Amino acid sequence: MPAHRPPRHRRVPGLPTVPAITAGSVGSRVTATALGVAALALTVPLLSVTGNDPGAPTTSPVARALVDAEAIAEHRETVERQWTDAVREHAVERHAVIAHADAADHREAEEARAAEEAEEARAAEEAERAADRSASRQVVPAVAASAPTGTAGAVPTGVSTDSTGYKVYTDDLDGWILEALDIMSFHGIPGSYDGLHRNIMRESSGNPNAINLWDINAQNGTPSIGLLQVIQPTFDAYHVPGTPHDLYDPVANLVAAANYAAHRYGSIDNVNGPY
Repeated sequence: MPAHRPPRHRRVPGLPTVPAITAGSVGSRVTATALGVAALALTVPLLSVTGNDPGAPTTSPVARALVDAEAIAEHRETVERQWTDAVREHAVERHAVIAHADAADHREAEEARAAEEAEEARAAEEAERAADRSASRQVVPAVAASAPTGTAGAVPTGVSTDSTGYKVYTDDLDGWILEALDIMSFHGIPGSYDGLHRNIMRESSGNPNAINLWDINAQNGTPSIGLLQVIQPTFDAYHVPGTPHDLYDPVANLVAAANYAAHRYGSIDNVNGPY
């Protein structure tokens, strides 16, 4: 009967044979064996990180870490660039909003200043008109003139003085003439009671609503109106501030006519016929 021999270990194809460790090799060959194992570990093919595709390239963990680091850095750079662009765009929009608001505030301030200046001008003009009206009512020396009836040396009625010293004119021909004379005196327009009264009686017989509808002025569309039969263009050109801008107002009609006569004839007193 043959002697029993232990079975040999089968060699697996593709794997290197690990040398047997003997008593003589322990010690002097430990280092070599360890280095051989390390070298063996480095020479083992790396597994693919692409899945089960046998044709896909293999990537080591170190290379994969480097790729991941570059991707992270690139992503961070992209995010930072987008954030910077967003901040810049926001700053531009904010500056535009601030500039628009400043422009609106400036425009509102200019409009408010213009409105204030216009109000001040209007108030000044109104004050000037009030001063003119007040001056026309101030107490002035009595006007020496003949009475409407032509009596020599008579002082016309039609005006009195109230308790405060202001003149009060009657609403009749005498009062209209005397008030017109006071306004004419204030504005330096020459004329007398007799000059006004004489021309009034010839032109309108003392009727402030008299109107001429047949002469050349009427045919031209501008009839003569009022105590001294003044046409509208003449009234507009020679109207005196402080009197109503109304051709039918007796005092305004007289003063405007006297102003026109002063510019053309030197005084209403020099007018003795159609003018």
